[in-house]
Amino acid sequence: MHVHNYEKLWLGASLLLIVGFISTIVYGAAGAGVTMVNDEGGHVNPNNLGNTSGFDDPGVTKIGPSEYEVHVAALRFAFQPGTIEVPANSTVTFYVTSRDVIHGFQIVGTNANTMVIPGEVSKITVNFDEPGEYGIVCHEYCGAGHHSMAAELLVKEPSNFTMQTDTQTPTSGNGPTNATATPTGGESA
Repeated sequence: MHVHNYEKLWLGASLLLIVGFISTIVYGAAGAGVTMVNDEGGHVNPNNLGNTSGFDDPGVTKIGPSEYEVHVAALRFAFQPGTIEVPANSTVTFYVTSRDVIHGFQIVGTNANTMVIPGEVSKITVNFDEPGEYGIVCHEYCGAGHHSMAAELLVKEPSNFTMQTDTQTPTSGNGPTNATATPTGGESA
């Protein structure tokens, strides 16, 4: 059987494309340093989130020199707290859960990005070296008000930073309901 030269050329090009596609998948899964979802963040009862340590009063907690924890509760169509302040040159671990449906949690301008699944707690660690303002958005469609679901992260100069004593509670037409987030591996920006 004789194979035409053009057929050999197209067969070779097709095989190269297949090898290229497989290579990009392998690199994306193993080579880019992306950490897959794990159970490190833990689980919570979404029906009893108000009595769960950390999520009963979401906000910033100092846990060591230049180390902070931030508990965030997502609900349609807001994040609690709505404004988060942390100092520059610090490591911040976010624990995020949902009160109602699946949400997303992305800190714009960083690689902090996770799904927030009811019953789970997502854990993300980010290093903030420079002062600045970052938007926090929901990237999973969660209903009619999804487009307005956002919060603000303010990274301040250490000399201008003071711990907030009360957290801002965003208002939502639906009020808190039940759900929690998924744990994810730590990613740093």
